[in-house]
Amino acid sequence: MNTPQQRAWWKESVVYQIYPKSFYDSNNDGTGDIRGIIAKLPYLKTLGITLIWVSPFYQSPMADNGYDIADYFAVNPDFGDMRDVDDLIAQAGEMGIKVMIDLVVNHTSDEHRWFRQALANPDSRYRDYYIFKPAVNGTAPNNWRSIFGGSVWEKVPGEETYYLHVFHKKQPDLNWENPALREEIYAMINWWLAKGIAGFRIDAITFIKKDQDFSPLPPDGIDGLASVKSKARNRPGIEFFPQRTEAKDL
Repeated sequence: MNTPQQRAWWKESVVYQIYPKSFYDSNNDGTGDIRGIIAKLPYLKTLGITLIWVSPFYQSPMADNGYDIADYFAVNPDFGDMRDVDDLIAQAGEMGIKVMIDLVVNHTSDEHRWFRQALANPDSRYRDYYIFKPAVNGTAPNNWRSIFGGSVWEKVPGEETYYLHVFHKKQPDLNWENPALREEIYAMINWWLAKGIAGFRIDAITFIKKDQDFSPLPPDGIDGLASVKSKARNRPGIEFFPQRTEAKDL
């Protein structure tokens, strides 16, 4: 008699999404925090939750609710510190609850160390961690419109160069064509997995592959711009990026 194949745990999980800022404030400072999540674990257990999905708590200027990450290895002090994260993983695990975290790898904050070094020195290796293009006839490289409206291009102060941001201008896009950038991202992912994170909900992952011609498009609005989606979302070749790294256990 054949036995039913066991389904992957993540296909059977009961998931509860948590925005740390608004979930529970453990110290009455007006902002929810990681200690607040820990305090409510028994309650979540009574609901039958087996996986909590925690939205961004990384160091961030919060231009986009934490989806603009300034440091992948640091916690926004408004929410606590890394010891709190370790305690959350441990105490949730004791209750049979796994922890999944939001991760953004299409872009970083413009306050990330990589981007600051890219701006400070055009010859820096970090310049190629992002997407910089020269001006065309003194203006933006093309007429792509960002998801948040306006051009996807922001001029670099003091240069005839622009950087690309599919979302907010404070969220410069990472250059996934660069193998060195990919290795940094996958090393960071493995660092979190080693901490005991069960997995990730990866935000904006469908945008990491861009058409490399960066050609203009027929305008689709009175602003003279055209949606970036047809050039930067689910583009051919996106499926090969994970295979072109040396990361393990992903």
